[in-house]
Amino acid sequence: MTSRPAAGGGRWVEVDPARVGRWVEGFADRHGPHTTTAREYGLLLTADDGATAELYAPPGAPASDDVAGFVAAAVAPRRIGLLLARKGAVAVGVAEGGDLVVSKVDSRYVQGRTAAGGWSQQRFARRRDNQAKAAMGDAADLAVRLLLPAVATLTAVVCGGDRRAVDTVLADRRLAPLVPLRAERLLDVPEPRHAVLVAAATAARAVHIRLRDPAPVG
Repeated sequence: MTSRPAAGGGRWVEVDPARVGRWVEGFADRHGPHTTTAREYGLLLTADDGATAELYAPPGAPASDDVAGFVAAAVAPRRIGLLLARKGAVAVGVAEGGDLVVSKVDSRYVQGRTAAGGWSQQRFARRRDNQAKAAMGDAADLAVRLLLPAVATLTAVVCGGDRRAVDTVLADRRLAPLVPLRAERLLDVPEPRHAVLVAAATAARAVHIRLRDPAPVG
């Protein structure tokens, strides 16, 4: 389980789907009885002491009206497409449950920034842009090869890395069938490698919980 501050207050907690039931029990132990309300994103738990927990269903999981149904949907195996892109590197895969069943990682050299000025700087910038475009073209080709054949079986496509790079890849018209499946969740990953893709298969299934503690009294 990981935790980080949330913009606008509270903190985000990421919980393995199999542990969500116990996490909810711990929430009740810490804050007392609570009500459960279905929301578009998942469930809202509101404790008697004012604490709240927003449970966001993992990508591809169906909606549920109660904790038991939420947990059952979260732990159920689903086929998820993965697309990680950052600068000149891309990792694409299909995960079933937390296991990768298809995967491929590719990278292409993209020149770093230069401190040179004048025409030299412009020339380097053009070369760098061309290298980046070629890298994203390769990434789109890879997604076409690995994800499109599986699109009918995918419940979601989870992306990670640099948002601009991911947007550029998915802008390829051949990948239009994947766009409606794209999850809002963007995984924060380093340069895509096979080990990063393996970890992403697990991170894509995690339940995100926004926890807000009760307001101080007095």
